[in-house]
Amino acid sequence: MELVFYEEKFFDLVANYILTDEQLNYTDTPQACVEKQKEDSTRHSILAIENTSLVTFFTLHEKDGVTPYSENTAAILVRAFSTDFRFLGQGYAKQALKLLPAFVETHFPHINEIVLAVNAENMAAQHLYKKCGFMDEGIRTIGKKGELFVMSFYLSRINRL
Repeated sequence: MELVFYEEKFFDLVANYILTDEQLNYTDTPQACVEKQKEDSTRHSILAIENTSLVTFFTLHEKDGVTPYSENTAAILVRAFSTDFRFLGQGYAKQALKLLPAFVETHFPHINEIVLAVNAENMAAQHLYKKCGFMDEGIRTIGKKGELFVMSFYLSRINRL
């Protein structure tokens, strides 16, 4: 698997990405995220590609994007993290999250913390994030779809995982 920035050559992969109604309770579609990126240079759509398939998608949001969740100006926010429903349960989300710290260190060297906000009811995602090194430090907020748990991954920890 490799993590890559969205480019127009990936349009068809994004257009054919499928999320269930249950998944849409917690996340936005990759298509919507790519559209938002066109209007906001601090958003970066990231594709996790296995062979030629788009299996996992998320956005990295810098600067003001992370502000509601962290006071750290050197943090970046993971938003709209999802796995195409045809690839659920195959370990792709975990693999993408394991690749994420090195990807951020390479492409965003000024960043020292990766932040995400997960819906309080999304227990499977919370478990996955914890398993991949994200820490729940007790920060809570309210998002469009309910209570959110804010979790952080500190890049200085990368070599200890």
